[in-house]
Amino acid sequence: MAKKKKKKAKAKARKKVRKVTRKKTTRKTRAKARPKARSTKKKKKKGKKRKPSAAFMKPMTPSAALAAIVGSKALPRTQVTKKLWLYIKKKKLQDKVKRTFINADAALKAVFGGKARVDMFQMTKLVNRHLK
Repeated sequence: MAKKKKKKAKAKARKKVRKVTRKKTTRKTRAKARPKARSTKKKKKKGKKRKPSAAFMKPMTPSAALAAIVGSKALPRTQVTKKLWLYIKKKKLQDKVKRTFINADAALKAVFGGKARVDMFQMTKLVNRHLK
């Protein structure tokens, strides 16, 4: 019996020593101790630039209504959209409160199919109808 009591006393003493010597951890120290997770993003190779889609870069001739805004020269869709936005910004046709809407003037109404107010996402759909 005496041996069992001594063993229990020694075990308790060891536990107390472990508790005292154990460091208290905080969230920051635990985060530092963890190994960093590998990122799932692919790294871009240096030197290579992304090529634009051939369909977007194909020059297209605008209709008469669209030519009044962007010019009659054949342009890719990307350039047509850029010129259209330059026109909108220059004439201050973007809605002041809800910036995603464009308030059409007389020239833009012809392009937008008679609509006075168009969402910027609908705009590209309506403009594509005027490109051949």
